[in-house]
Amino acid sequence: MFNDAQELLQRIFNENLLQAKAVFGLFPANAVNDDIEVLYGEEENLKSTFLTLRQQSKKREGASNFALADFIAPKESGRQDYMGCFCVTTGFGTQELAEAFEAEHDDYNAIMIKALADRLAEAFAEYLHEQVRKKHWGYAVEENLDNSELIKENYKGIRPAPGYPACPDHLEKKTIWEVLQVEKNIGVTLTESLAMWPAARVSGYYFANKQAKYFGLGKTREDQLEDYSKRRKITIDEARKWLSPNLAD
Repeated sequence: MFNDAQELLQRIFNENLLQAKAVFGLFPANAVNDDIEVLYGEEENLKSTFLTLRQQSKKREGASNFALADFIAPKESGRQDYMGCFCVTTGFGTQELAEAFEAEHDDYNAIMIKALADRLAEAFAEYLHEQVRKKHWGYAVEENLDNSELIKENYKGIRPAPGYPACPDHLEKKTIWEVLQVEKNIGVTLTESLAMWPAARVSGYYFANKQAKYFGLGKTREDQLEDYSKRRKITIDEARKWLSPNLAD
């Protein structure tokens, strides 16, 4: 048995026990109402649409009800904007290691290997986002933040994820998988319930707008549910199933 998490973490690095993989893309994008149209493919000849949902809570006078589409230039503005999406994983090898520890009746490290893989995936997502900001997209080439500033997310841009407060719609993962060809490129799959496999993975979007910020969608009313079902091209019942945690009573 390893004495602590640090020892197990060091072994992961020394022996390459886990495999990290990532795929990301940056795409021409414009907002159409609460949708975001993106062009992708080798010649940007394919089009897909990310659906976003808008806050409907009552706010103080002058305060806005946000949707992620607000952080992308509207199509009618004539301005070409961009957004990105990504998927990272450090989960390949985790299950096999956990099973090996369990076979040795080492429950502590069977649990710890999964916990460390999860933390490594979050760290990988943070690292990739920094590389996108400073190098691949390059909108923050002069960024020079220390670790405490990175933890506080004192950088320009956000990376919200489907299933989280700003975009609780897990169906958006299907669009990310389509645009990035995630399964083909790095082998991360979606289950029937839209969980990602293997464990220890993060997927989401990149927004570079300096006004972009995280927010919670809150409760969604029936009118937006109906509009969403039409945009998603699914039945009201199916829409209700996927958005049930956010539906107003």
